[in-house]
Parts: sequence; C-alpha cells; structure tokens
Amino acid sequence: MRVLVTGGAGFIGSHVVAALTAAGHESVVLDALLPTAHPAAALAPVLGDRVVVGDLRDRETVADALAGVDAVCHQAAMVGLGKDFADAPLYVGCNDLGTSVLLAEMAAAGVRDLVLAGSMVVYGEGRYDCPRHGSVRPGPRAEAALRAGSFEPRCPDCGAELTPGLVAEEAPADPRNVYAATKLAQEHLAGAWARATAGRAVSLRYHNVYGPGMPRDTPYAGVASFFRSALARGEAPRVYEDGRQRRDFVHVHDVAAANVVALDAVRERRPASFAAYNTGSGEPHTIGEMAAVLAGAHGGPKPVVTGEYRLGDVRHVTADSRRLREELGWRPRVAFAEGMRDFAAARLRSPGAALEADAVTPAGA
Repeated sequence: MRVLVTGGAGFIGSHVVAALTAAGHESVVLDALLPTAHPAAALAPVLGDRVVVGDLRDRETVADALAGVDAVCHQAAMVGLGKDFADAPLYVGCNDLGTSVLLAEMAAAGVRDLVLAGSMVVYGEGRYDCPRHGSVRPGPRAEAALRAGSFEPRCPDCGAELTPGLVAEEAPADPRNVYAATKLAQEHLAGAWARATAGRAVSLRYHNVYGPGMPRDTPYAGVASFFRSALARGEAPRVYEDGRQRRDFVHVHDVAAANVVALDAVRERRPASFAAYNTGSGEPHTIGEMAAVLAGAHGGPKPVVTGEYRLGDVRHVTADSRRLREELGWRPRVAFAEGMRDFAAARLRSPGAALEADAVTPAGA
C-alpha cells in the first residue's frame, strides 16, 4: 500500500512513516517544514519513499502528493493552545482549511481511505460523577475560581465535589479552546467527505502523546515537551495549578502502531463510514506525577508546583480506549515508567538549532 502521510516530517508523523515502512508499506511525505516544529539550521532526515515540501492549503501541491497514493494518514496540524487568541486564524487555516483542501483533492483523485490524527481535546472536560446526580458535565471553570486556587470542577446542579472517570467516544463534544474546535471541525469535514464520496475514514483521538523527537522550547508543544525542555536547560519543570490534573500519556511508538492498524482496518470497511477511536495508554496519571517521574529519570531539579493556570485548559480528561482495542486489536506496549525513563534521555527538536544528541535512538531514525 502507498500511503500519503501529511506532516510526515513532524514528531508523530515521522514515527508513523517509520511504522509504515516496517509494516512493508510505501510512504509519500507531505510537509511544510514549519519552523515551529522543525529545526531551521539542521533538519533531521525526512523518511519516506517520496518527500513533497509544501503547504497543505495549496491544491496543486496536494494533488501532486496524492499521485499514485492508495490511502492517506493525515497528521499535519498546528497543535497546542498557542500564545493567545490572536493565533486563532493560524489554527483554523492550518487545521481546517488545510484538511478541506486535502479532502477535496482526495475526492478528485479517487482516494477513499483516510486515517485522521484526532484528539481527546474534542471532549472538553472528561467524565465526572456526582454523588447525588450521577454523571454530569461541568462547564468551563471560572477565572475567579482558578485565581483563588479552586481548580476542581463542581457539580453544576448542587456544587458537590465530583469524581473524575473515563469518557467514551459517545460522549458529547465540548471543545474548550481554538485548537480543540479545529480538531472537532476536522472530524466533521472527514465525515462529510466520507458520505459524499463513499469514502472510509477513522479518527484516532490521541491522548497526550510523548516520546523522542518532540519539539522543544515552543509554545505550541505539549506539556511533556515543556517539562523535558526545562530539564534540558537545567531548570525545574513548572507545574501549573496543583499538579493533580489527570491525563493519559501515550507513547508515540504506540500511536504510530495504531495508525498502521487503523489504515489496514479502514481499507476493509464497506460501505462508506466514519468512526472515532480514543487512543490512549489506559494508565491515567497526574501531570505532577509525570513531571516528578521525568525529572527523576533525567536527574534534574524537582518540579515546582506554581499554582498558575491557563484559560482554556481542562482539569481532567482521560478517555476509555477499549473500543480501539476490541474492534481493531491494537494494544499499547510502552508502559508509563518505561516510556518516561526513555523520554528523559531522548533527543528533542529545537527550532533554529540542530537536534540534541540522545542516548535512545527513536524508531526509524
């Protein structure tokens, strides 16, 4: 199978290309090589049988990249919360306009199989249980409460303390920031494309992906990269709120494997369809715990819990990934402690500089 991997030179995309190659598939990489994600002075070698450098929003570039392709693995996206709302046009342009151009050109080229890099951020807050009202969905946290150090959501009906749980794919979407809104829009676009073209699409709703090759020192990276970047500078990781926020940290090697499994599965589906799958390790941990384990493995300063907060962040979101395991047979293989220990020594991508030397060579490097 010949697969177009958009964003194939990026953090997750490069691992997807390596996993496809290991599975015996050919890869075409389409990547704009944006400086926020790639070193400007010394790019790591881009894997793939063919590499197209260009913007996903350019129809001619996308049409060229799709020539001879059987399926698409769409990883390209602008990620994270950004600096402020002024970033909104960039997110919408890169993520949603880019996706619409890709889907339009797939329709024209007759390519009908798609795996989309989705995200658990589409849920907003995760699942919560109230002792009186059962399952509830608290609204966005008020800035006044955050400023006062009251970080836990309360029952919207009685104000009681809530118990966080696992959110399933059937839960209503509730994106809480611009990035989350663009990821949900990508899914809607993919669903509309599948219905209009008799295409088959799967969205893998990634949890907090980490591993070798993450970008460092950028406001658009994830929390694991923030902490690892601080440790590389000899600084203590700065943990926001009280550090008790729950997340599911899933290793990039497992996410790459999920993409290969999903590509095989989507090509077997008839008729047209769209399905979303939570893609996580199944091991929820707090952000404070992750920072402590990473700092200990790196041998750096202990994390500092600052009490700071970011509007648009959610408190707890850990999703149930049983559907992906049961329907597609995927299993995560990298445990939390092992993955963090390796990540503590892994190389990162530094915009404007060469890659760090590392003691752990990532797959495909």
